[in-house]
Amino acid sequence: MSTSGNAGVRVMVVDDHPMWREGVARDLTEAGHVVVATSGEGRQAVRVAAAARPDVVVLDLQLPDISGVEVIRGLRSALPGVRVLMLSASGEQQSVLDAVKAGATGYLVKSAAPAEFLDAVRRTAAGEPVFTPGLAGLVLGEFRRLAASSAGEGAGRRGGGPAAGPAGRDDAAPRLTERETEVLRLVAKGMSYKQIAERLGLSHRTVQNHVQNTLGKLQLHNRVELTRYAIERGLDD
Repeated sequence: MSTSGNAGVRVMVVDDHPMWREGVARDLTEAGHVVVATSGEGRQAVRVAAAARPDVVVLDLQLPDISGVEVIRGLRSALPGVRVLMLSASGEQQSVLDAVKAGATGYLVKSAAPAEFLDAVRRTAAGEPVFTPGLAGLVLGEFRRLAASSAGEGAGRRGGGPAAGPAGRDDAAPRLTERETEVLRLVAKGMSYKQIAERLGLSHRTVQNHVQNTLGKLQLHNRVELTRYAIERGLDD
């Protein structure tokens, strides 16, 4: 990925409104990023992304042919490592949850300020989940609800036995180091890389490396998936 040092992020912009799409692309270029492609349709976007290989896809939810959620699934299939930042006019709870469950790394509404958007692109490229204020709590709450529901169903099938333990104590899970588990617990609480670094007295890059190593061990794609994994194992307690 071209996110190290001062190198710009390779970005693809997908939106069916030409003026909006061109404006976003211009803002990205002026900020030093590289706009590798743009598209106004979902199916075309998946095909173009496979060739352009962006680090981040900035994606609208409503497209003329297929939904943004379907585009995310297509992108994840064509480019497993790509990160998707939703930029939508809709802040509806279900829209946000559907996008995150499909694999979006972050979700901003279009009323976000330009500086907030550009910061979100940078953080998305680094693997951080980025949400319009108020939406992060919604996503964490939904993950906790799903985890509780799954644990209840599992307990019922096992006659009330305990739910699976944290990754560090689960024989079926890859072994994480003590520091990786510590970072994972803070990820599950919804903390940013900066907050985790300050809490543990580490550098931002060290925290990012721990997260990337953990993603590799668990065969997950991004921090949103990692957060759900941690919550399902009770690491947010």
